[in-house]
Amino acid sequence: MTTIALAETPLLNAVLARADDALVHAHRLSEWVGQAPMIEEDLALGNVALDLLGQARSLYQYAGAIEGVGRSEDDYAYLRDAPRFGNLLMLEQPNGDFACTIARLFLHSAFLHPWWQAAMASTDATLAAIAAKAEKEVAYHVRHAGEWLIRLGDGTEESHRRAADALDRLWRFTGEMFTPDDADLVAGGVLPDVAAIRPVWDATVARVLAEATLDRPGDGWMQTGGRRGVHTESLGHMLAVMQHLQRAYPGATW
Repeated sequence: MTTIALAETPLLNAVLARADDALVHAHRLSEWVGQAPMIEEDLALGNVALDLLGQARSLYQYAGAIEGVGRSEDDYAYLRDAPRFGNLLMLEQPNGDFACTIARLFLHSAFLHPWWQAAMASTDATLAAIAAKAEKEVAYHVRHAGEWLIRLGDGTEESHRRAADALDRLWRFTGEMFTPDDADLVAGGVLPDVAAIRPVWDATVARVLAEATLDRPGDGWMQTGGRRGVHTESLGHMLAVMQHLQRAYPGATW
C-alpha cells in the first residue's frame, strides 16, 4: 500500500490538521446527499460539504507549498493512513440521525467561524487569504445549523429528545477543539489563540441552546487524541472507502 512520509514541522502539522478537519467533515456531510429529510436540506448539506472541501483543498495546496517536494492535495488526502490524520475526533464519528449531524455541524462551525475571523489577521499571508474566504462560508454554516437546532429543540417532543441526545453524545468531543496550537506559531501571530475563541464559542452555544430550549451538557472529561493521530475505528472505515480508488489504482486520473 502506497503511503507518503512527511517532513513534519509545526506549521505543516497545523495546516494539515485544519485541512483534515475540513475534508473529514465534508465527507461525512456528503453521505447525506440523497438521504436528507427534504430536498432543500439535501442541497444545503451538499453545498456545506462543498464549502468544506474547497477549504480542505486550499489548505492541502498550502501544505504542499510548505513541504516544497511537489505533493498535490490528492497526495495528502489519499496517501496517508489514519494515524497520519490530525482531524478532530468529533468530525469522524458516524453521522447518526439528522439531529446528530446538525448538532455536530453547529458545534464545530460555532468554533470555526471565530477561528477563521481571527486567522484573517494572521501574519502568514496565505493563511490570511484562505481565512478571508472561509470566514464568509462558515458564517452561513453557523446560521444554517443553528436555525435547524432551534427548530429541532423547540419542536416536537421527539425532535427535542433527539437533539438533546445528540448534544449529550457529541459534547465529550468538544474540548478537543480548544487544544492549544504550537506556542511559537501563536506568539508570532500565525495562528489564532484558541483560548481567546472559547468565550465567543460559549456565547454562541448559549444563545442557540436557549432558543432551542436545550440544556448545555456538563463540562467534564473530554475525549482527545485526533490531533495526535489517535483515532476511533470510524476514521479507518471512512478512509477505506474514500481512498480505495487511489490505493487500488495508484496515480489514476479521470
